[in-house]
Amino acid sequence: MKSIIKDLINIEAVKIETEDLFTWTSGVRSPIYCDNRLTMSYPAIRRKIADAFVNSIDPSIDLIAGCATAGIPHAAWVAEQMELPMVYVRGSAKKHGKGNQIEGVIKEGQRAVVIEDLISTGKSSIQAAEALQDAGVEVVEVLSIFTYGLEWAADAFQEKGFAYRSLASYDELVEQLVDENKMTEEERIRMTEWRENPFVFTT
Repeated sequence: MKSIIKDLINIEAVKIETEDLFTWTSGVRSPIYCDNRLTMSYPAIRRKIADAFVNSIDPSIDLIAGCATAGIPHAAWVAEQMELPMVYVRGSAKKHGKGNQIEGVIKEGQRAVVIEDLISTGKSSIQAAEALQDAGVEVVEVLSIFTYGLEWAADAFQEKGFAYRSLASYDELVEQLVDENKMTEEERIRMTEWRENPFVFTT
C-alpha cells in the first residue's frame, strides 16, 4: 500500500545505505533497514496499519497472536478493533516462572492470525506459528507490515506450510523512493542486485 510506504519513509523508519551495510540479527548484511517499531509513536500511522490489517483478516478468526516483541502492539490494536482475544508468542519458552512461550489464553481448535512487524528470513514468524500449532491452534496466516521479499523466506514458509502476506513490500518501497527522488539510479541498481542475491554484498 503506497500510503503506508510513504509513511514509513516520512518517519524515517526506512534507512538505505548501499556502502556501509547494516547487519541483521541473522548475520545477513543488507543495504536496507526497516524499523517499523517507530510506527508506535505515530497514532495516525499505527491506526492506518491496524485498519489495513483488520480489513485483510477473515472475520471468522478466533484469535490474534503477536510475535514478540515488535508485533505485540500491532496485534493488540488489531485485536481491540476486532474485539478478539489476543496472545503473544516469544521466540522461545521462558527460562523462569511458568516457562511459557505463549502468553495469554488459548484454546485448542482456535483459528489464529499471527501479526509480525516485518518479514526478513521468516524465522521468528515461523517459530511463533509453530508454537501455536503445537498448542493445538490453527494458524490461518502470518501478516506483517513489511516484507523484504527474499526468496528464502518464501521457501521457508512454503516448507512449513504457513501462508503469509504483507501490507508493503521491498519492491514497492524502492519504487516509491525513486519516484520521490530519494534514491539515485546507482542505489536502485545496487538495491535490485541485493534483492536478487542477498549475499552479493558479503565482505
